[in-house]
Amino acid sequence: MISAKNIFKDFKGLQVLKGVSLDVSEGEIVSIVGASGAGKTTLLQILGSLEKPSEPEKHYTQIRVKKQELTNLSDADLSKFRNENIGFIFQFHQLLPEFTAFENVCIPGYIGNNKKSQVHEKAKELLEFLGLGHRMEHKPSQLSGGEQQRVSVARALINQPSILFADEPSGNLDSKNAEELHQLFFRLRDEFGQTFVIVTHNEELANMADRKLVMTDGRFEI
Repeated sequence: MISAKNIFKDFKGLQVLKGVSLDVSEGEIVSIVGASGAGKTTLLQILGSLEKPSEPEKHYTQIRVKKQELTNLSDADLSKFRNENIGFIFQFHQLLPEFTAFENVCIPGYIGNNKKSQVHEKAKELLEFLGLGHRMEHKPSQLSGGEQQRVSVARALINQPSILFADEPSGNLDSKNAEELHQLFFRLRDEFGQTFVIVTHNEELANMADRKLVMTDGRFEI
């Protein structure tokens, strides 16, 4: 599902990633742990095409997601590929406060130029699946932290992506809601074959994953 080789990233002379390589199989849940500043989030953003690696030609960098090479795509093609194939879950839910839960979930579907009726049907299906059928018309300020995060999961799933990238997804939740979110990830994998790459400081979640990778100073520990 993901094959990445020799990813480097520099920020103002500071080398954040130092030749990182990673393979992730379809339906696999991979966790990435490490100290703050180790390069975890930067790697996640590059794999998800939100950031570009430094000098891919010089470093012979390859990033393939669903067999599509990302390093040579234009910004427009990257945006299209991302919208159709990748979902993101962040620590802070990034829901638009003026819209309802239902409307927030629909937004990526609208951006993808999908039929409005299909987007609405899928959004309702996802919110029902996530136990939020009775909260569809509530705005984020009317939802608990756990409910907001489940809305963000539904939003990430609306275009039926093959891969979900999660950056500290339970970092802003209490222990009960964090546990429920972690169990949800495995339920999504078991029921829909969803692939996950999760950056986390939560040791319980990291150890639940099929594979845990430890990053130190821009590299994975061997």
